[in-house]
Amino acid sequence: MKLYIAAASLLAATPLAAAAPIEGRWVTEEKDAVIQIADCGRSTCGRIAKFLVPPPQGADQRDVNNKDKALRSRKLLGMPVLTGFAEEADLWRGMIYDPKSGKTYRSIIRRKGANSLEVKGCIGPFCQTQVWSRAS
Repeated sequence: MKLYIAAASLLAATPLAAAAPIEGRWVTEEKDAVIQIADCGRSTCGRIAKFLVPPPQGADQRDVNNKDKALRSRKLLGMPVLTGFAEEADLWRGMIYDPKSGKTYRSIIRRKGANSLEVKGCIGPFCQTQVWSRAS
């Protein structure tokens, strides 16, 4: 019994693992864009920094698929696609916007080593996962 209490005390005193930083430039799984993830005041966000594959209307492509008609004229280049991310234990939680569908999803991001991110977009309990790699 003493061993159990000592082990429980040790676990209670151990801090939770901190999430590995996600800041930096990341190439999407489709290898069509570079996303710059950085501090955005009270949260962490990610913007489209560069197109690796030009969208249909070129570098001046607008957010034509957005469900909000008022946002359809904004340029994709420089637009935030990751918003409101906050550190939670060993991961980051926020929202991810898909300009191809015009939809926003709940998102979870985890570092998977120095050069990769696991990025999930979720609807309810169902998530789709991508792996982004560090841009060189």
